[in-house]
Parts: sequence; C-alpha cells; structure tokens
Amino acid sequence: MAQCVTKVELSISCENLLNKDVGSKSDPLCVFFISTGENQWAEIDRTEQVTNCLAPKFSKKFLVDFYFEQIQKLKFGIYDIDNKTIDLKDDDFLGQFECTLGQIVSSKRLMRPLMLENKKLAGKGIISILAEEIKDNRAVNLQLQAQNLDKKDLFGKSDPYLEISKQTQDGKWQIAHRTEVIKNNLNPSWKAFKVALHSLCDGDLQRPVKVECYDYDNDGSHDLIGSFETTVAKFQEASQSGAAFDCINPKKKQKKKSYKNSGTVSIKTCEIVKDYSFLDYVMGGCQMNFTVGIDFTGSNGDPRSPKSLHYINPNGFNEYLMAIWSVGMVVQDYDTDKMFPVLGFGAQIPPNWQVSHEFPINFNSANPFCTGVQGIVDTYRKCLPQIRLYGPTNFSPIINHVAKFAATAAQQPTASQYYILLIITDGVITDLDETRQAIVNASKLPLSLIIVGVGEADFTAMEFLDGDDGVLRSLTGEAAVRDIVQFVPYRKFQNAAKEALAQSVLAEVPRQVTCYFNTHKLSPLSRQTPSNEQKPSNEQKSSNEQKPSNVQKSANDQDLQGELNLEDGLDF
Repeated sequence: MAQCVTKVELSISCENLLNKDVGSKSDPLCVFFISTGENQWAEIDRTEQVTNCLAPKFSKKFLVDFYFEQIQKLKFGIYDIDNKTIDLKDDDFLGQFECTLGQIVSSKRLMRPLMLENKKLAGKGIISILAEEIKDNRAVNLQLQAQNLDKKDLFGKSDPYLEISKQTQDGKWQIAHRTEVIKNNLNPSWKAFKVALHSLCDGDLQRPVKVECYDYDNDGSHDLIGSFETTVAKFQEASQSGAAFDCINPKKKQKKKSYKNSGTVSIKTCEIVKDYSFLDYVMGGCQMNFTVGIDFTGSNGDPRSPKSLHYINPNGFNEYLMAIWSVGMVVQDYDTDKMFPVLGFGAQIPPNWQVSHEFPINFNSANPFCTGVQGIVDTYRKCLPQIRLYGPTNFSPIINHVAKFAATAAQQPTASQYYILLIITDGVITDLDETRQAIVNASKLPLSLIIVGVGEADFTAMEFLDGDDGVLRSLTGEAAVRDIVQFVPYRKFQNAAKEALAQSVLAEVPRQVTCYFNTHKLSPLSRQTPSNEQKPSNEQKSSNEQKPSNVQKSANDQDLQGELNLEDGLDF
C-alpha cells in the first residue's frame, strides 16, 4: 500500500471565461475529477457557484492526498450552471484542464489555458491552481456580524457579504472564505462557519488577514462597502472584549475629512479547534456500520425475464449486484465484524404475502445479518425466488429504520460508530415528502445515505435529495443540518473502470464523517481502545446471539445461474 507523502490543498481561480449567458455573465463553478482509468474520470468535489463572473476566485478548496510514487491524473472542469440539477450535461461547458498532481505541486501555482473537448482553446480562458501543503489540522470557528453599514442600493439598503483572505508569501491576497449574502440589511449577522487555520493564516495567528465587505449586485458588479486588515489573534481578542473593527472605504476616506467608517464588523465567535481527519477517526477505532436497502418493486420486472433489472445473467451478475459489490468491497474494510444487515422494500413477502418496506432479505428479523459482501450476494440470490415484486417505492421506512440505531450511537459521548446506508433503486420515490423528512432528521445523526439508481428511470427526485446545490428541506420547511445524501445513476458508470462507481459514491463519506464528529466536538478514540469493547450493531445483537454464516444456496437459487466469488472478485 503506497504511503501518502502529505496532504495538499488546491485553490482554484479563473480569468477570461467564455460568456454563455444572454443579458448577463456566466455563473461558473469548478468540478474536480480524478482519473480512474483510460479516459475515465470520477467526480470528487465541486466549488461553490460564483454568479455573474468571468474571473471567479473560488473560496472552496480541494484536499488531495499526494503520493510521490504515483502518477495522479486530475481534471478541472469549468461549467456555467443554469439549473438546479447535478447533471453537468444540462449546463454550459466553459473549458477544462488536465494535468498531474505532480505538475501542480512542482509549480506551486500552475496557470494554463482552458481547453474545449475538441482540444481547441476555450477562448482566452485561463485557470490558475495554487497548491499548498497541509501541516496543521487546526481550524477556527468564526461568526461575524456588522453594524451600521453604508446604504448602497437606490431602492433598498445593502445586500452585504464578506470575503476573508489570507496574505500569501508574495504579499498577494488569497480568498479563504466567502459568506452568504444577507439581503436588504445594514446590521447583518452571518452564519457561523469553520475554516482551516492553514487556509486562513498558514497556522500563524499573527499573519495578516483581510476582511472585505461587499454589497451584492445581480450583475456581478459588487460594490465595496469597506475593508480592514487584522489577524486571527486580534479576532480572538475582539470576541472576548466585544471590540469592533472599522470597515474603511478608501475612496470615501479620501473625499471626506470627517469620514470615520462605513460601518463596523464585530466577532461573535472565534474558537480554534482541532479539525480531525477521516483517518484520525478510523485509526482511532470508529466503526463504519454498513446497511443495504434493495428495491423489490414491480417496476424492476419479473426476475425470471432477461429484461428484468433483477435478472441474473449467465455471467452471474446484474446492476444490483454490481452496485452491492462495488460499494461493499470498499466499505467492508472499515467494519471489523463484517456483518451487514440487508433490507428489502416494495415486495410481498411470505407467508402472508403482505407488502413490506423494511424486511430482512434472509427473513430473520432477529438476525438480519449477512457475512461479508459475498453473504449479501448469496442471500439476495436466495431471496429473489421467494418474494413477489410489488410496490410502491417508499424510502422512508428503511431510512428511519437505520436512523434509530444511529440515534442510539449519537447518544454516546464518543466517536465510535458511524452508519452508511446504501439504497439501490430503479424508480421514482412515491413517499417523497416522508423521505425528505426522514433525511432531514437523519442529518442530525452519524449517518450517510448513498443512493444508486439502476435502469432507465427518471431520477430527478434523487438529484433533488442530494443537497450539493442547496439545502434540503422537509415539507414543513425544516432544513437539513448537513448534506448526507450522495446519488449516482449506475448507467453513468456502466463502461467505466470497476472502481469508478465506488470512488464516486463514497467520495463524500469521509467529509460527512468528519463534519458530524467535528461539529459535535468528538475527538477520535484512542488506538488503545480495549479489544473486548462491544460494538453496538444495527439490530442490537446480544452477546450470545450467533452471527449468520454465509447463506447456503437453495435448489431454487441454482436456477438463477452464476455465482460471485469474493476472493476472485468480478471481471467486468
């Protein structure tokens, strides 16, 4: 296993982007991809969208593990976002740049022209990538507010937001964080946020930090209200003393001798904390509890028919099995006992043939576990001939089912348990409102939800649940406290390398894990945690309960043909 040399933070900015909007400028964001094979790319992360701007400086950073002995191929795609879907095919392509991580770190700041897919220049578009090594795992929790800001709008007050930048070694300013815009308010209080201390001041509390307050304009010509320079150390002092910083507009100061300020900015909160990584928690003993939910609704088609999504072809797999195998093989390494509950939904089950939306596919409610990924595969194959596919497609029962156990873990004062629920489905959700509420509730818990869509259905609702482009809200308006959903359509990865699906759907999990534990101020467990400590399982296993062994194939199961072998893996 290659050893990570260091962690690298990538900051992205662009100039002279193509203008794809009529009557305004493009609304760009940057999408970060890592190569998974020849001409195959997995999306890893996205920056925020910057509206009405052809020279964006993105505040969101990309964090990458650097391996000296590997060629790490990266791609940065710039898109003009015009809608709320996460499918980039719906958006205007502004250009891309491919390189290796080695090229970036050896250049410190790499500036290159953006290219179109036909290898021609994307106009005069330029991308700039700044690489910085991460040596400090501290972060600062900040919340700022302002008082008596200047009125900038003719028919209103001002729509203020802040940009906070650090001073780089060459004396230039690098944006570290951009707050939200607060409409029509001269005394705004922005939401609390956390920023890596490295990003804000290179870990030096005395290094200059610049705060700029702007009045947001729809056409992108944001007006400077005022700015000031300070340090994180002075932030800390001001949060204790209640002192405020004068927001100075240089032009107004030159014109008026009596000019005092254009408002003041005060610090409600400034708290330096350790920002633990995903590996800190895993190596400290945190267990990833993996549960699978499988869609057995009638829209999948009769499993005996080759046209069915549940049909197991002569090679021994279908899209459901491929998704289980791809994701499960990665996740199982983080669960020591490798005992996974698997639940079905949308089927009529024996002996009474009632529709169930959270039944164990081994039909043993007291012990719904499968041993390893191979056990999931075997039990799924055995289950198919014993049920009747029905409907509707309800997600909320399974989400609420797993959330109950995540809620129990949340009551513990340790970072010992985290839950990952994989739902594989072919259709449109029929209990969307209940599912929204279930996700909003689950966002408060140590739980991540991965949804893989199989088949050719309309998955617009799934994209809506993925909170990448906004905050998911329940029917009552309650907002999810964090984004816990990752959705991908399986067919997007049909011809990709076999690792690509897992890399895409699991890319956000480490961030979701660290977000939850860091927000709740839970430090990693000690690596010396006693080995006999009992791990609470999804179904509250008692100490004398026997774990199920790999399910033996029945005679009926032989009719479904083929077999997946855990040691050999799949050749696809």
